[in-house]
Amino acid sequence: MFDIKKVRSDFPILETEVHGKPLIYADNAASTQKPKAVIDSISELYSSSYANIHRGVHHLSQKSTALYEGARSTVQKFINAEKVEEIVFVRGTTEGVNLVATSFLDPLLREDDEILISEMEHHSNIIPWQMLANRKKVKLKIIPLLENGELDLSQLPALLTDRVKMVAVTHMSNSLGTINDVSSIIDQAHAKNIPVLLDGAQSIAHLPINVQALDCDFFVFSGHKIYGPTGIGVLYAKEKHLLAMDPYQGGGDMILSVSFDRTEYNDIPYKFEAGTPNIAGAIGMAAGLDYISDLTIEAIDAYEQELLEYATQKFLEIDGLRIIGSAPRKGSIISFVLDGVHPHDVGTIMDMEGVAVRTGHHCTQPVMDCYNIPATTRVSLSFYNTEEEVDGIVSAIRKVKELMG
Repeated sequence: MFDIKKVRSDFPILETEVHGKPLIYADNAASTQKPKAVIDSISELYSSSYANIHRGVHHLSQKSTALYEGARSTVQKFINAEKVEEIVFVRGTTEGVNLVATSFLDPLLREDDEILISEMEHHSNIIPWQMLANRKKVKLKIIPLLENGELDLSQLPALLTDRVKMVAVTHMSNSLGTINDVSSIIDQAHAKNIPVLLDGAQSIAHLPINVQALDCDFFVFSGHKIYGPTGIGVLYAKEKHLLAMDPYQGGGDMILSVSFDRTEYNDIPYKFEAGTPNIAGAIGMAAGLDYISDLTIEAIDAYEQELLEYATQKFLEIDGLRIIGSAPRKGSIISFVLDGVHPHDVGTIMDMEGVAVRTGHHCTQPVMDCYNIPATTRVSLSFYNTEEEVDGIVSAIRKVKELMG
């Protein structure tokens, strides 16, 4: 599919040693490592092209503006948005959800209305809706989670009452790896004229995303999850929604004119981008998207599925290890518990073996509550991981068992 040795050479950090052992980085669901193309794009900006954007008439400002707006076009093409104006730069997935909750949904809500989310959600797709529900005296309703890690969509028709004003669900679970049947959710919600937000923080790096084919109203993701820098993300929203929404924040660049009597807001998407933006972040994220496009997301998905299948079989051979979440459609994430060993101890010992994994509740405490566990150890794989590294992860888990009895 692609040259794995060449791919790994594109990521300088993979040459790192941890505690005298080669790094095996398996914490990609938390944040991905950066290829040289991304690092170089940021360095090049600051070395030869940087200035503040949009308002400057001088050469560097115009050059930075072109790179920044070119990044917006790159995002548009990557997720197949109809118009570049539908791409709003934000700090990340969390800010994108908060923006929609505040600017879109808040003005539409009346007492006793309902917001529908799922038991699978990351805290970032729970708390903004919870805060809004408490403030507006509306009800937060939950699509339940099944034992195998799928959502119980048989409950969806009954949950989609006339009072529901928004459905917000994750496309792919960060703690279980489950890939949800979002097309069915969107179709059923739209049949009742209910808008849908998809949390694409995980899916963006693993699945082809076509927002027009999905027909979602909103799609949010973070640059650092798809091999770009932190502090930058994207809110995609259908043009009709952005035109109807008031700005999220006030300040420079989201205005056309200002007086003490009134302010005229800028056109979309700029009316949602107050202040000096993360110029380098947007350009670095676009470099990450270009890198992924060159490999193709389809090839990445196919390789990662092979890696997931290999890892799953190896993990099932370990006595006392229980995988949490066994949905038939999963991304390359395996969360597990080990009999008699706390996940934090698992992660600490694995780190001594050079293996980077995530332990804890993964900002999905309701998921942990559903399984009646406090935490898991999560192995999240990328296209730069290898079967040999999976073997190294298995060896590290066996080392945990050996040390912890």
